[in-house]
Amino acid sequence: MAGSLPHGRTPQGAVTTGSATRLTPERAETFIRANTTLMRPPHVPEVALHLADEAHDLWHRTEEQLAEIGLPPPFWAFAWAGGQGLARYVLDNPETVTGQRVLDFASGSGLVAISAMQAGAAAVVGADIDPFCEAAIRLNAAANAVDVDFTGTDQVGRDDGWDVVLAGDVFYEKPFAERLVPWFEALRARGADVLVGDPGRSYLPKERLEKLATYEVPVTRALEDAEVKRTTVWRFA
Repeated sequence: MAGSLPHGRTPQGAVTTGSATRLTPERAETFIRANTTLMRPPHVPEVALHLADEAHDLWHRTEEQLAEIGLPPPFWAFAWAGGQGLARYVLDNPETVTGQRVLDFASGSGLVAISAMQAGAAAVVGADIDPFCEAAIRLNAAANAVDVDFTGTDQVGRDDGWDVVLAGDVFYEKPFAERLVPWFEALRARGADVLVGDPGRSYLPKERLEKLATYEVPVTRALEDAEVKRTTVWRFA
């Protein structure tokens, strides 16, 4: 949940009930600007993001508003612990992505994708099935003067030849984790580097992973069970 709605689920669609009005990039951008403030995550101050400054109120307000058009909650409006930890690792260890083609899976706000570009990646694709993420990532990339491509298609099972795959906070749901593990293992087997940022979610496959770094990441208490989450960056071995 650097991050967003599980990719095993498909949003109900961006069409308003009883009308042909669709969620356009322009409408999404207007919504994001109206409901967020440009700020810097505490663990990754190098990156500026459009984030919710009153997390709990925004979460419930947007849930009610977006439920009417069948769209998921605004995961893109928060800097989740897994994404912050992974972004910190990439910035502190730029050789991980320098000159590489990178996929930021479940990109959400684009925090990890932007960090990878700042660290010298040759190209980064942010992937997320939440239709708001295209606008969020575009706005956030522009705020940091980097270019990040975007795809809204479900990437699980695909292989577009990425050198590095980054995934922040994705092992929070068993069915989703069961889809991710064989995909990540297949990518690793053919030579891709697969790194995961995780704050202790239930379905992390630790037996398949190599620990790279651990951080204490400040988070929003309204959305998590603590004000600081111990977050580990792992590599598929």
